[in-house]
Amino acid sequence: MQSLKELYRIGIGPSSSHTMAPRHAAQQFLARNPEAAHFTVTLQGSLAATGKGHFTDRAILDILKQERTTLLWEPDTVPAFHPNGMTFQAEDAAGNILDVWQVYSVGGGALREENGTAPEDGVYPLKDFAEAMNWADREGRPLWHLASEFDAPDIHQYLGEVWIQMQKTIRAGLEKDEVLPGALRLARKAYLVYDKAKLQKDGLRRTGLLSAYALACGEENASCGTVVTAPTCGACGVLPAVLKYMQEITGCPDSRIINALAAAGIIGNTAKQNASISGAEVGCQGEIGVACAMAAGAAAVLMGGTTAQIEYAAEIGLEHFLGLTCDPVLGLVQIPCIERNALAANRAVIAAEYALLSDGKHRVSFDNVVAAMKSTGHDLPALYRETSGGGLAKIVQ
Repeated sequence: MQSLKELYRIGIGPSSSHTMAPRHAAQQFLARNPEAAHFTVTLQGSLAATGKGHFTDRAILDILKQERTTLLWEPDTVPAFHPNGMTFQAEDAAGNILDVWQVYSVGGGALREENGTAPEDGVYPLKDFAEAMNWADREGRPLWHLASEFDAPDIHQYLGEVWIQMQKTIRAGLEKDEVLPGALRLARKAYLVYDKAKLQKDGLRRTGLLSAYALACGEENASCGTVVTAPTCGACGVLPAVLKYMQEITGCPDSRIINALAAAGIIGNTAKQNASISGAEVGCQGEIGVACAMAAGAAAVLMGGTTAQIEYAAEIGLEHFLGLTCDPVLGLVQIPCIERNALAANRAVIAAEYALLSDGKHRVSFDNVVAAMKSTGHDLPALYRETSGGGLAKIVQ
């Protein structure tokens, strides 16, 4: 299992798979070929189908420059390794090919070569969440101590930076009232929801605040703002909204938030390792569903839940998003993506409360649901996996 640094990435939206990773790929290819006179970049599968809506072209051309780069779009070419394929080609002034690189955007901003290994494999010696729970039980330590034991020496400092950025993203999103970029001309809502929520009491206030914080992150992401992948850009609002709300109602210090981030990271990493967090591979269940599981687990931590209750909260959070399709209208990370963040944030807190009302015992494990998500995602037709070929993307024009 990889470092939490591979899961929580700070970068520019609106998509970790379609914007952040292609930008990083372009940077790496340029570093390999600094003297190239021309570049040809071929986008395949989901990257080509929804790339313009996700600003994939901007991300690549910002690095390689439009005047010396040709972009080719091949939405009907779906590589077997992963549906987010990219081929970079560098040429000299005479048109001679200097370098060719096939690489894949596999979710959460990560890049993989077909025969390459994932970076930092084996940082956590865990094959699933059950092993994480067994470690905590055997060592008599909380789940989040796994990060201290196995991750980078500066992981807590890094998670502190992640929390700072999450709060910055929420604040930025609450302060703006302009229209989101793209042909939908979608108005921002976060600031209005926040103003209304502050005037409410009890349950409606909670719904409003969680929604406002999640919308703020989603709207910042859609505007190419700076966000944290948790586990992706498209689902970046769920965990920050829950953490901010829980800190407000419990008064917990930032150190407890960092513990919750670590526990949530183990949950997200389990799904990433044993299934996928890529909407192009398994649909939105891999993005919003996993984000809800992470946030539910984090909320359970901040409510004083046991390891079993934390696992149960995560299981509930993911189980009831199984089968969720990825069908962004016009390929933009706006409808239904932004609103889904708000609903998932609310569901995460409810899942944690439900788990804490129990003793943590339940029939279906989180690992079971991750396995079900993987098989369900692979059974989804391609038009429901971030190609904008079905669902809302087909009905709403």
